Amino acid sequence: MKIYYIGVIRNAPKPAHELVSVKDLNSFSFFQRSTVSEFLTMFSGTVAERTGPASRQDIEEQSYTFHAYGRSEGIAGVIISDHDYPKLVAHKLLSQVVDDFLTMHPRPKWAEGTPRLELPALAEYIVKYQDPKQADSIMRIQQELDETKIVLHKTIESVLERGEKIDSLVQRTKLLLYHHLDCAIVFLFFIFRLQCTEDRQTIICMTDEKGR
Repeated sequence: MKIYYIGVIRNAPKPAHELVSVKDLNSFSFFQRSTVSEFLTMFSGTVAERTGPASRQDIEEQSYTFHAYGRSEGIAGVIISDHDYPKLVAHKLLSQVVDDFLTMHPRPKWAEGTPRLELPALAEYIVKYQDPKQADSIMRIQQELDETKIVLHKTIESVLERGEKIDSLVQRTKLLLYHHLDCAIVFLFFIFRLQCTEDRQTIICMTDEKGR
């Protein structure tokens, strides 16, 4: 079980902006870390943009699970882990992270511009919670999570709004291509799958119209 990323992202208004984050990339080789770091940052922003206020969701993409918790203040907490990491523990940690952030950084500090803030507790959390058993107070939020629907999506493309422009994703890929070829290839494959999905939907719609 592994946590790779913990972050707080401003998701309203769009585009999303990462306010604070911490990553554990020790399981990757030195040459992979920069690419993986870009991948985690980019996709965490994509997930945050599509996580509404007072909602929780888990999204599986490749070998990662994105856990997201949206708040009415206009931010979302995101944790990226492997598939084996307990979802309940991840969401317990998200609640703590977002509360810590809002206590330390009131909205006027990050509502405008592109600030990069500090949250020292994140460095402690990403080490401590690599072992889910450290969440000894987890039962105290059991009822809260039971009453909150956590939506599970199988891929990131499933959270994209229907008809959303793929062009915006292509632009992001061009930026990645300039800096990190490997990560850009992964993102291009993601866009290809999304385009194929939309093409199939278009064909089905055309077939239905002809049959009427």
